[in-house]
Amino acid sequence: MRIHASCHCGAIRYEATVDPQRTGLCHCTDCQRLTGSAYRVSVPAVDGSFRLLSGEPRVYVKRGDAGTRRAQAFCPNCGSPLYTWDADHPGVGLGLRVGCIDEREALVPRQQKWCRSALRWTQNLAGLPSADGE
Repeated sequence: MRIHASCHCGAIRYEATVDPQRTGLCHCTDCQRLTGSAYRVSVPAVDGSFRLLSGEPRVYVKRGDAGTRRAQAFCPNCGSPLYTWDADHPGVGLGLRVGCIDEREALVPRQQKWCRSALRWTQNLAGLPSADGE
């Protein structure tokens, strides 16, 4: 599936090809902090398909619990998290942040990881009152 993405302010745009079946959700505490939310949803880009169309993201490198250095690309203007990769192998294994992908409705998570860090309230949101707008 071909996807198109941008940061919140539109300064950075990219496109790539993904397999929607590989969309995943991560509950680790790093992802909670990096997204400012309860979890992160991402999908890997097919190797060689990623193309940056405009803008220049800033990069922050984070060392994970296993020692792997993960590069985190984000917009220097609005701060939107965009994508990540193994900092020691640039351009390989890009993980795209689903929130900035235009076609995100089709990218339903098929797996969860780091569930031991999951916030308990994320496991059942069905009973919360809801509204179609603010």
